[in-house]
Amino acid sequence: MEDKNQELFHKPSIQPVMETSLYTIQEEVTTSKSLSPLSLILTRVYAGYFRITLSISSQAILWKILSNQANSSQGLHHIFHKLPTLSFHLLWCLAFSTQVFLSLLYALKCFLHFNMVKQEFKHHVGVNYLFAPWVSWLLLLQSSPWVSPNGTLYTLLWWAFAAPLIALDVKIYGQWFTTEKRFLSTFASTASYMTVLGNLVGARAAALMGWKESALCMFSLGMIHYLVIFVTLYQRLSSEDNSSPNLRPSLFLFFAVPSMASSAWNSISGSFDTPSKMLFYLSLFIFACLACRPLLFEKCMKRFNVTWWAYSFSLTFLAVSSAEYAHDMKGIGRKGVMLALSALSVVVFLCLLVFTAAKLDQLLWDEEQDDEPCLGFF
Repeated sequence: MEDKNQELFHKPSIQPVMETSLYTIQEEVTTSKSLSPLSLILTRVYAGYFRITLSISSQAILWKILSNQANSSQGLHHIFHKLPTLSFHLLWCLAFSTQVFLSLLYALKCFLHFNMVKQEFKHHVGVNYLFAPWVSWLLLLQSSPWVSPNGTLYTLLWWAFAAPLIALDVKIYGQWFTTEKRFLSTFASTASYMTVLGNLVGARAAALMGWKESALCMFSLGMIHYLVIFVTLYQRLSSEDNSSPNLRPSLFLFFAVPSMASSAWNSISGSFDTPSKMLFYLSLFIFACLACRPLLFEKCMKRFNVTWWAYSFSLTFLAVSSAEYAHDMKGIGRKGVMLALSALSVVVFLCLLVFTAAKLDQLLWDEEQDDEPCLGFF
């Protein structure tokens, strides 16, 4: 019986995909050591780096929500009157400039190192982060202080950023149940939640400009696959790839997705009703479960990695949901939870900003990735 179970979990048919990808990436990394400084940077930059702009953009949305609520309510929200408008504008400009910079680098990589981008697309973890650039652009669009959701420019930009997400949906979701080498039961990881996050952010952006049907379509597509991934990860036996310490920060996506879903449904329905509350309670519960297990993240915290930014944008999405919850549901306790989560997300964001600035050389040239280039995709 044990032999049969081992055969089920170690199918030889999926091995060539992994071995070929890693061999090609290793070959590219070895060759890159003799390239120019710009090319060396390009070999290190991958779609996962857009987690940085995900965090900055989500912070901009949080500050925008808190500032708007401070102008229309009493009590604890008046603390945010002390936050100057200039700070929010500077934060948005930082997010925009970082996004443009990373987008230009990645575009250059597509032209100069297309093979590495191709293998990233084929990698079962790396492909999920191809959603990150478009999610970041959509977050920037929603938090923009100058682009109105009722304007034509907003609509055009939404189509420009949402269309690639829909194309990736068709590609990735389709192969999860039609392609034997890409079955979700085999390749699912916590990074798979990035595909769901893209749909929910797109739904929220569509709802803000009044496109309720489009928003509902993207919301339902995201939530259905969220449930599929959620159940798959809960009942599946652990495997080598998913026990990697580098994947531990992406465990925070377990509550980032329902947090964004809560905010998206709030935008669709126009009020923080029962479905929004249920999703918020779920995200709060999962966050509490992870917060009570700090040893789970001990190994991944030994060496700084860009994956740490998953902590930041996940906490910020939870803070955004709590801010909208506190706005609709009056009470000191609810506002206290909102302030605590908002303060925590800001502190984590500032710490990661400092760490990234101090460890920039390590991110762009990590000797450990020369030996295991697939680690960069995590």
